[in-house]
Amino acid sequence: MTGQTWHAAAAHLPTGLARDVRLTVDGGRFTAVETDAPARPGDHRLPGVVLPGLADAHSHAFHRALRGRTHDGGGTFWTWRERMYAVADRLDPRRYLELARATYAEMALAGVTAVGEFHYLHHGPGGARYMDPNRMGHALVRAAAEAGIRLTLLDSCYLAGGLTRDGYAPLEGTQLRFGDGDASAWALRVDDLRDATDGGPAHLRVGAAIHSVRAVPRDQLGVVARWAQEHGRPLHVHLSEQPAENDACLQAHGLTPTALLAAEGVLGPDLTAVHATHLTGGDIAALGAAGSWACFCPTTERDLADGIGPATALREAGVRLSLGSDQHAVVDLLEEARALEMHERLASLERGRFDPAALLAAATAHASIGWPDAGRLEVGARADLVAVLDDTVRTAGSDPAQILLCATAADVHTVVVDGSVVVSDGRHRLGDVGQLLAEAIAPLWEDPGTGRKDRT
Repeated sequence: MTGQTWHAAAAHLPTGLARDVRLTVDGGRFTAVETDAPARPGDHRLPGVVLPGLADAHSHAFHRALRGRTHDGGGTFWTWRERMYAVADRLDPRRYLELARATYAEMALAGVTAVGEFHYLHHGPGGARYMDPNRMGHALVRAAAEAGIRLTLLDSCYLAGGLTRDGYAPLEGTQLRFGDGDASAWALRVDDLRDATDGGPAHLRVGAAIHSVRAVPRDQLGVVARWAQEHGRPLHVHLSEQPAENDACLQAHGLTPTALLAAEGVLGPDLTAVHATHLTGGDIAALGAAGSWACFCPTTERDLADGIGPATALREAGVRLSLGSDQHAVVDLLEEARALEMHERLASLERGRFDPAALLAAATAHASIGWPDAGRLEVGARADLVAVLDDTVRTAGSDPAQILLCATAADVHTVVVDGSVVVSDGRHRLGDVGQLLAEAIAPLWEDPGTGRKDRT
């Protein structure tokens, strides 16, 4: 959409909250941002409070099928993982497209304009190669396009089935779908993915990921890091999500996972450490000295009983923060932002660890996933915006400057991505997203022999 003007009674600009903001869009970018500017005839009126587009920096789209399916019997992260593998076993490219499209549409309804997809479900059952080795990745690319959001495909290197004091275990079972043999073979496959920087889809960036120090042997870590560095791509890694990961790394290498990454040249300003929950003081200092990012996923970290990460300590060390919805127990970046502060309150017994501006910065950290020209309502930036209603039962009477502390995804009214309307009046352009989700998820829980719903 070009040559359009939008008017907001209140909007969060880089300088803070402003009133009567008039935004002009041309060629998918903001070409003028006026404040104290009354609406004019022809302006599109935006209700409530307007925010920049939100960035979901860590997603596993197929995990959306697990929502409401993993809470019986208590269990642990590791028992949850078995249910995740069961879903992964049943996905093929068509089903992956259907599930991811519905999941990304749910994100758009929540105000997300770009997502970092941590993608490791690469191959067919038993590790069989599709004729197109990136067929599953291409399903995600198409899903994002149809849902109307930008995608950073963080293609994950996943080579080992686990780590103990005795070394790395081979992939087995469902994990065989994740592996490429070694990091060099992984890099050759990823080289075939083309994004907007080299003539591919305009909504796509290709990045890299190291699944974890459990899943990528030490001698392969540097190969992945060098690929990302040489191509100028973001690099993400699951880091110290569980104490068991730390223990295994210490036993096998005599180093924490962060120290191991540092020793192999992985740390740097383009690295995002996802979760970063169980860190030592030395780990925090190393991430800060490298200028790295940390992506917190509070609704997942509490759902899986991972723990509360040291967000304030990381920020004070110089680490930049982003947010993700990870396994999609909740798809609500406003809740993720609020939880960042609320978890800090629980851990520190103090309020106000992150003010609203800091929470908004974390929720709009597009640079973490390779879109540094997004996440701000300013001239030259990508024309992404989110209008949040300020008169619902959740938000009525609130200060527009503090809307992130009370609003939820249910209060999102309008979402514009690169100048195009994706959500209007709380409805996605694809229609009934709840129905799309139900239709995509139901077959994944049917007994393959009978077609009846599997209650496990």
